[in-house]
Amino acid sequence: MDPHPVHRHYRVLLLVLTFSTGIIDGICYLALDQVFTANMTGNVLILGMGLAGGQDVPTAGPLVALVAYVGGAGIAGYAFRNHPAGWHRTTTGLFAGVGVGVLAASVAAALVGEPRGWHLLVIVAVLGLSMGTQAATARHLSVKDLTTTVVTSTLTGLAADYFQGSQGREAWVRRVSAVLALGAGAATGALVLRAGLEVALVVPGVIALGTALVGERYRRQDAVPAVTTRP
Repeated sequence: MDPHPVHRHYRVLLLVLTFSTGIIDGICYLALDQVFTANMTGNVLILGMGLAGGQDVPTAGPLVALVAYVGGAGIAGYAFRNHPAGWHRTTTGLFAGVGVGVLAASVAAALVGEPRGWHLLVIVAVLGLSMGTQAATARHLSVKDLTTTVVTSTLTGLAADYFQGSQGREAWVRRVSAVLALGAGAATGALVLRAGLEVALVVPGVIALGTALVGERYRRQDAVPAVTTRP
């Protein structure tokens, strides 16, 4: 049995956020100087190559994204310090804050046109803060394999458990869905970017806000005690 039955409602929502994350990182890599704001593994690698003198490899953007991401995760961690695992009002507020942050980055992109220099770094910082907050909030839900930002560990578990024969069909569906959602999001990000950076960022911002609203509805339904009727 699922030790956290309410999580059945939230798996789809986390997959939607994983898709949204793919959109954001696809947009950021293509339009914001090859920077990731959710995939910190990629940023660490890019930063390392840049510091080693790699030709045309950025360093400022990955560093800002990394610091902002950690800051966002810290904010969410502090907010959840007195909460057990699960969806709370704080969860709704943080996911909504992610949506607002992404939309704020969209507004900033519209105001500055093609981001360069410190304008680019500000947008990267806002998106990195938002993605760190989202990842830590998703982590607090404790839904296995659905972190919304990382698929490396998901792929590792998928392959390793297959040969060990220790996981069933449900785990396979969950993990494959997460990988496909992130990849599909990145492809979508590349497509919507054709309409401009400011327009493209509206899509994941709206998705995050919608996820917060739907999750809050489920939370309220789960909070209502079951009413039993006597025959």
